[in-house]
Amino acid sequence: MKRLLTLSILALFSFAITGQHVKSQDLNLSYLGQKPPGITPEPFAPDIIATGYYERDITISPDGTEIFYGILTGRHVTILYTRLADGKWTEPEIAPFARNSQFFFLEPCFSPDGNTIYFLCTKPPEGKEPAPGWAYQNIWASDKKSDGTWGEIYNPDTAFNRPNSQFYPSLTKTGTLYFTRSDEQTGKSEILRAKKNGNKLDTPELLPPVINANGNIYNAFISPDESYLIGCVDNKKNEINPGFANYYIFFRDKNDNWNEGISFGPDINIKGSTAISASVSPDGKYLFFSARTTSDMMKELASKNTIGALKEYLNSPQNGNYDIYWVSAGVIDNLRPKKQAH
Repeated sequence: MKRLLTLSILALFSFAITGQHVKSQDLNLSYLGQKPPGITPEPFAPDIIATGYYERDITISPDGTEIFYGILTGRHVTILYTRLADGKWTEPEIAPFARNSQFFFLEPCFSPDGNTIYFLCTKPPEGKEPAPGWAYQNIWASDKKSDGTWGEIYNPDTAFNRPNSQFYPSLTKTGTLYFTRSDEQTGKSEILRAKKNGNKLDTPELLPPVINANGNIYNAFISPDESYLIGCVDNKKNEINPGFANYYIFFRDKNDNWNEGISFGPDINIKGSTAISASVSPDGKYLFFSARTTSDMMKELASKNTIGALKEYLNSPQNGNYDIYWVSAGVIDNLRPKKQAH
């Protein structure tokens, strides 16, 4: 899991002072009943998903009735989920497969049919003893049972889970798995893919140098039709948000040729914010990404001296922690080369 930032004092204090503070929502519309964004990014579902904690890595089921996302607090590095049940969205809670607090869970990703969730977990491989922190980083999975609940985690394929770190799974509609592998010695990350072959995956292959050799890329999302990849790119000169990893998009043609990465603009590559994770909704309408900023309202609250103002500051999005944002996928089409335009 590249670029896990140290948990801030803000996140630690927020959890200690309030505990979980989101409420069940009487919402019966898609996307938690939120008003769709335009081409300017907005925090996704304030006070439900964007709560002032450190949130990232959102994935939505193909039918739109389940949402999983990552959260980091002073106590947890885990995956939360909410689902549409009896006409209401449930209060977000720790995903059933992620409740072993001995391990970290992040970076969930739905399979194309919605029946499997892939994710990063620090559970040791078979034959290894548990170790603290991020000693082990592998891709695990959980299958949906016939009653709609989620089963125990398992290693989906040993073809890509090797001794070195692999994380951030992303799948195409044909089942090809894209993921990041990090070299334990150098720390350099690369994007690989493993094509589906029956019930197994082929040996992973590195993506070409146009993606892997220009900067340090990690946490890449692949579009279901494999026409583009959005990755977090570090160590690359960028005038929009210099000194930080930025979100780049790489377009692919039908002959498996990739173009040079194109940086998103300042609304997505927010100044002073490191790129962490991005994904696109299953209907292709919205780009989600994680970023941090401090709004003017939060700056004003921070200047006050009362416990009430402090609580409001700690429990609000755009308080300096990472929030999940969403924006119209039109920002992707605006960057697409004309010859590849839909």
